[in-house]
Amino acid sequence: MSLFVMGSASHVGKSVTVAAICRSLVRRGIPVAPFKSQNMSLNSYVTPEGGEIGMAQAMQAFAAKVVPHTDMNPVLLKPKGDCVSQVVLNGRPYKDVPIADYYRETPELLEQALAAYGRLKSAYGQVVVEGAGGAAELNLYDRDIANTLLAQRLRIPIILVADIERGGVFAQVYGTITLLPADLRPLVKGIIINKFRGDPAIFAPGVKKIEEICGVPVLGVVPYFSLPLPSEDSLSIGDKKSGKNGVRVAVIRLPRISNFTDFELLEQYASVDYVAPGTPLEKYDCVIIPGTKNTIDDLRVLRETGTGQALLDARRRGAPVIGICGGYQMLGKTLVDAGYESAAGTYEGLGLLDCVTRFTSYDKNTTQVTRQAADIGPILSAMGTVTGYEIHMGVTDSGRNREAFAGDGRVSEDGLVFGTYMHGLFLNLSAANALLAYLYEKKGIAFEPIPATAADPYEALADLFEEHVDMDAVERMVREGE
Repeated sequence: MSLFVMGSASHVGKSVTVAAICRSLVRRGIPVAPFKSQNMSLNSYVTPEGGEIGMAQAMQAFAAKVVPHTDMNPVLLKPKGDCVSQVVLNGRPYKDVPIADYYRETPELLEQALAAYGRLKSAYGQVVVEGAGGAAELNLYDRDIANTLLAQRLRIPIILVADIERGGVFAQVYGTITLLPADLRPLVKGIIINKFRGDPAIFAPGVKKIEEICGVPVLGVVPYFSLPLPSEDSLSIGDKKSGKNGVRVAVIRLPRISNFTDFELLEQYASVDYVAPGTPLEKYDCVIIPGTKNTIDDLRVLRETGTGQALLDARRRGAPVIGICGGYQMLGKTLVDAGYESAAGTYEGLGLLDCVTRFTSYDKNTTQVTRQAADIGPILSAMGTVTGYEIHMGVTDSGRNREAFAGDGRVSEDGLVFGTYMHGLFLNLSAANALLAYLYEKKGIAFEPIPATAADPYEALADLFEEHVDMDAVERMVREGE
């Protein structure tokens, strides 16, 4: 009993559709697990067993009310630049490969993915599968382990998702179905159209036309919505809109930025801008250097664009400067690479913290953590105990600075510069409230702490789909999808 959600293109809403279906099925008493055989994203998550998967599959697991597991995303590609990606296989770093060489690996990777799918199906009974990118990539049909090759092996019902906001929805849907391999077209059992704005009655004739030309029912037209769900990948940055709050936070949009989901709670209560290197920083009350897949290469970009100096200037004027993971490594004095992060050599850091990072192995630290924030300065001292996860290469040796958290990070004497390997820090209410309270007070603005009883966004997502999508039909597909 399973279902395959494919898309007419990237970023059409496949991930949230899978999440919505998972939560809706769970509410109907049907246990389910999400699955994506191959994902490409720098937004990732660490499972309890210490494996790394795409953030989207973790989000879908939360929606399904199950614990994220590496079987939910057995192949994760993390782009490093120059057509090279790190392959994370079953949660662990496998190798760095150029894209041409990667395709030689796909027969074995497909078998690994099918084995992971089989384990999920045995454990949960129902699996909702997400494809990757567009389903009708003709040049990839003989090696597409995320769509065609997987679908041909699974032989389960397919729902095609399209994005009407981009325009050309008729061509998206008809073209995708028509171009699918002949043996897969009969498996397409429904169409969901996402991101509709306006009066759905106006599009009713369009729905009838799609059903007429495709011979497939339109299960629903989902209106454009905004819910606090984790972003899947870098395409989502373009969707972000800075708020109009009086407190302004700059997150440096590094060329290889990773895990920018770390700041999505802050986005709801401050004006958070993802600024390109070279952007002036004078107007910002706080600057954050986020994680990156390539610390040394992105540090070089900061220096070349003048952002390195701008960060030093921000520090001098008293703005908090915070580094997460790769950003923490950049804040140190020196980075020493034995050839595992970038080109072998010794590199000068920003020098805002007294520490040295060494890359001496391909091994990666992936673990969930609970840490106590140090009683130093106005921000950390208000955080208390926080939770998060680490995903990093390299080991950082301390200098004269004290730990920012028990067993992790470093902090300046005044507490306004600190770094940590902990992703998800500012998804803790105590950490977000600590930073925002300080920034609000500095601006002379009253701050109302973020409430502890936030609504479950997956419930709202499921409600939306129950209202606008024929979820009874979806349930029948899942139950009959043998």
